[in-house]
Amino acid sequence: MFGLFKKVSEKEKLQKEYEKLMADWHKLSNTNRAASDEKYAQAQKILEKIEALD
Repeated sequence: MFGLFKKVSEKEKLQKEYEKLMADWHKLSNTNRAASDEKYAQAQKILEKIEALD
């Protein structure tokens, strides 16, 4: 209830997106290597943005 109006920081948004991309990457790594590599590259770009915020 008290967290209902809590603002989510940019870092938290990026972290959540990074975790989603890494989960997708892991699922695709067994079936579609090209798509898996693309997800991994996207995740690395997000990770660079997170590190830049620190």
